[in-house]
Amino acid sequence: MMNSIIEKSLKDSFSYQEYRSFVTDLAKEDKTTGHEQREDLIHYTQLNEARLHRLDKTIQVVDEVKTVLQNLSKEYTWLVISESWCGDAAQILPVINKMAEVSDKIDLRIVLRDDNENLMNLFLTNGTKSIPKLIIIDKATNEVINDFGPRPKGAKQLILDYKAAHGIVDETAKIELQKWYLQDKGISTQKEIMELL
Repeated sequence: MMNSIIEKSLKDSFSYQEYRSFVTDLAKEDKTTGHEQREDLIHYTQLNEARLHRLDKTIQVVDEVKTVLQNLSKEYTWLVISESWCGDAAQILPVINKMAEVSDKIDLRIVLRDDNENLMNLFLTNGTKSIPKLIIIDKATNEVINDFGPRPKGAKQLILDYKAAHGIVDETAKIELQKWYLQDKGISTQKEIMELL
């Protein structure tokens, strides 16, 4: 069951470059991914396009992670569930892509959440369809080894603490979260994914 759902999703997946071009075009056309074309989602897509553009240029894979990635003994498919309006995805996808570029043993593919509901339902976070979600698959056996997401531990904690203090996740919380990502420079994401391999 899980294997056939993953196989079907992979058939309709994007490479990172295809995903980036797709998001760039949507942002220019005042559109968003997903099944709803709402003003706020369109705004977030445009914001994220600028973030993706910046992070594609600035994110670096740290040396210790690079060494592990360059010496992987197995081949993997990294399948990421995303949407263009998702702020966490805009922060994390460029990091995952840079990691995949370092290794010839990682094939990175991206799918959209709303178009892959069956897949999303296999990887819920506390019952919610939180994204991004990285699914690590052993290429030889098609077995799911692990998954990561929607956020690194530090970012997760920041939102939990904010929610505990204020009862909601509002615009201020989102700004705090973006600041956290900015300071972290993708390092937590890299280290946490390495622990899953």
